[in-house]
Amino acid sequence: MKGRVSYDQLNATVQCINTAVTAKYKILHQSVKTLNNHSRKLHQRFKDQETKDTKGQYFVVEDDIREFTQVKADKRFQGILNMLRHCQRLRELRGGGLTRYMLL
Repeated sequence: MKGRVSYDQLNATVQCINTAVTAKYKILHQSVKTLNNHSRKLHQRFKDQETKDTKGQYFVVEDDIREFTQVKADKRFQGILNMLRHCQRLRELRGGGLTRYMLL
């Protein structure tokens, strides 16, 4: 399953996911009144993405990873996400036209 992906690439992807999650939940934990216009739109988008399955769990969507990091969501990135799912570090939840990657 690992193929030609090195451990450095795998760890860099994990760091990017962690960066996206921390940036997302930093915005979500702030009061709406203290946010600027762009952050308010992000806050509302994050709230709309939540479902009853993801309530109380940390999750990220590919758009969040693209927005908060410089990673391209190419085939290698998808393969790394599959490796993390196989190792039970991520769970993939599909629904509502979105694929949510929930951290375990």
